[in-house]
Amino acid sequence: MGISATATVIWTRQGAPFLDLKYSRSHQWMFDGGIVVPASSSPQIVPIPMSAEHAVDPEEALIASLSSCHMLWFLSIAATRGFLVNQYRDKAIGSMGTDQRGRRFMERVVLRPVIQWEGDAPSEAEVEEMHQQAHHECFIANSVRTEVLIDAAAGSID
Repeated sequence: MGISATATVIWTRQGAPFLDLKYSRSHQWMFDGGIVVPASSSPQIVPIPMSAEHAVDPEEALIASLSSCHMLWFLSIAATRGFLVNQYRDKAIGSMGTDQRGRRFMERVVLRPVIQWEGDAPSEAEVEEMHQQAHHECFIANSVRTEVLIDAAAGSID
């Protein structure tokens, strides 16, 4: 058996109307380390107040998962190659699309990492190679049909 991960998702109606479809989409994600994350549908898809503006939506979570997995692999690869990373920041962007059956899906995610190095920094070619290796190793990228691109030249993050 391989590595497993768990997440518990909890939504409660709390006595509010339901059949009118105007119920709150606010819910919680609970993870094995004890962290609880407020979650909701995206306000871009289900309007406020039925969505919680200050909660993570599934689309954001997918983008963050792809970015986080890529970063963790990249850091490991950089350390193995002897390059010291002081900071890695990525303001990843996901784009929704419609497939040939008319269903909406996360069509593309662009990772835009900005890395601060200490000491001898790798060449642009070495950085590109490390990103390609990280992408190849990333469990999440290997699990989705979404096109995942790395645009390390995207510039600074706001």
